[in-house]
Amino acid sequence: MARYTGAVCRICRRQGMKLYLKGERCYTPKCAVERRGYPPGMHGQSRRKMSDYGLQLREKQKMRRIYGILERPFRRYFKAAERSRGVTGDALLQYLERRLDNVVFRLGLASSRNQARQMVAHRLFTVNGRRVSIPSHQVRVGDVVEVVPARRQSALILNAMAQTGGRRIPSWLEFNPNEMRAQVISVPARDEIDTPVQEQLVVEYYSR
Repeated sequence: MARYTGAVCRICRRQGMKLYLKGERCYTPKCAVERRGYPPGMHGQSRRKMSDYGLQLREKQKMRRIYGILERPFRRYFKAAERSRGVTGDALLQYLERRLDNVVFRLGLASSRNQARQMVAHRLFTVNGRRVSIPSHQVRVGDVVEVVPARRQSALILNAMAQTGGRRIPSWLEFNPNEMRAQVISVPARDEIDTPVQEQLVVEYYSR
């Protein structure tokens, strides 16, 4: 499972906003964006006008890093979205939102998508009664996602739920916190996805 292993706080600083890549730390004054709200590097505080291409590239990188996906699989998602019916940008976000690791994060069972990815890889969740260890697994309408019974009292999951208790669970998911079970009740619409990205710029980037 390929993944980014470099410093994640500099990614948020480069984007100029919190991407919540480091879980609990992002909610504290120790957050790098709070302490140094300018891009990293020796020229980070200088002002430079960005070209249209630069804006498109920055938005593509932001979306890719929010969901924790490397370039090649992200491009595959875009090609699949192009082949889908409807708006390409909306379809791209729907593919990303329906990844199992993102669903776990959206349910508040992990404090970050990176943590959710590790938990899925360690087989802490089942989909329709079968254990799944692939973070990129695409859930479908009607699928039931739940924590395996032996891990429902795991400190990792309980701490994440306590920390993210105020996080709004999207309306396309139905969650029972007592049983730690969720069901996908619909495909997420664009207005149900609160990811702060301009997907049209990503489409323009790959359509050059």
